[in-house]
Amino acid sequence: MDKTGTWRSLAGVLTVWAAGRTLLLLFVLKVFVFPGPDVTTDVSVIYRGWYGVLRDGAFPSNDVTWQYPPAAALAVLSPALLPFLEYTVAFGVLALLADLTVLCLLLYGGRRPGRPLRGAWVWTVGAALLGPTLYTRYDVMVTAVAVAALLAGTRHPRTMGVLAGFGALLKVWPVLLLTGAARRRSWVAAAVTVTALGALFLLTMPGALSFLTAQRDRGTEVESLGALVFHVARHFGWNGRVLLNYGSVEFVGPYVDVVSAASLALTGAAFGWLLLWRLCAHRLGPAALADAAFVAVLLFTTTSRVISPQYVVWLVALAAVCLCFQGSGMVVPAGLVLAAALVTVLEFPLFFGKVVAGDPLGIGLLFLRNGLLVAACATACRTLWRSTVPGPAGPVGSPKTRATVR
Repeated sequence: MDKTGTWRSLAGVLTVWAAGRTLLLLFVLKVFVFPGPDVTTDVSVIYRGWYGVLRDGAFPSNDVTWQYPPAAALAVLSPALLPFLEYTVAFGVLALLADLTVLCLLLYGGRRPGRPLRGAWVWTVGAALLGPTLYTRYDVMVTAVAVAALLAGTRHPRTMGVLAGFGALLKVWPVLLLTGAARRRSWVAAAVTVTALGALFLLTMPGALSFLTAQRDRGTEVESLGALVFHVARHFGWNGRVLLNYGSVEFVGPYVDVVSAASLALTGAAFGWLLLWRLCAHRLGPAALADAAFVAVLLFTTTSRVISPQYVVWLVALAAVCLCFQGSGMVVPAGLVLAAALVTVLEFPLFFGKVVAGDPLGIGLLFLRNGLLVAACATACRTLWRSTVPGPAGPVGSPKTRATVR
């Protein structure tokens, strides 16, 4: 693309981002009312409650809704950086800055030789599709750390390891960014970061490791893949209930433990596939690191007992990073994730009441959203395998290429 075309594309991204994010912020500040349940209560009630406990030097380990690694405390305490603003407003502003950081990182990556701006477009459009949920959860802050880690990975493996380790202490899933890391330096840096910071939290704040057992007794959340079994079963006499449990709306009743165990088994199978891929993959080009991270997070999200709307923020961001690389084959899976983001805002918050009630519209939206995620998993896994594993189904590369990308 010539310079004129590049600047026009850049101006287009910035204009659309600014317009969309202004609208989202107006929804968060309740200048406009977004249809459905109030999505700001997680910040105004739950986070704010944790803020008081954390500020006193302890984790809220007696609160069943606290299920996060110790560095999550930094996100909850972050509004203290803007003491002149009310807590919810300050959190929204900081979430906006994290969103802007993701965009800037993608623009930087996309403007380097051989990297298009399509990644920035994916984030600009895809994150906006999720509505005000983007700014009412701390996931966008974790996402900024994850995007920085992946874009640093090809040239600065130690930096990637440090950022991935720090991200794992924020919300666990960024450890999956290391799935395609070929250099030990990334893994060592991540391990050192987790150990050092984890020990610091453990020594200074009681309850730092409470998150390790906090989700042990969770059921099947109503938006998850496994929940579709009970949404349908309710229409055929299943006598379970829907309850607010462990901070989310879950199914409770007969066979819920069986479906939850099946979800864990699917997650185990996903881990087994990733391990097999890692043992077989030998053609790890520049795009493989981001592609593998996207596939890993996509698999673990889709098979989880819980698929909260904010989880899609991670998927949109990682898809965007993949598309910063010209050689990435994740175009179709990224499109499926964008479609899933659009359906997600329909099922939550717009029609969440119908989802909880098991209304045909709510069930249909869940089947569509989760079906899109399953399709994204299938196409992404196939693409990753074909592009990195030698053999009849793998890519054809020259000896010189194989020698430089191992």
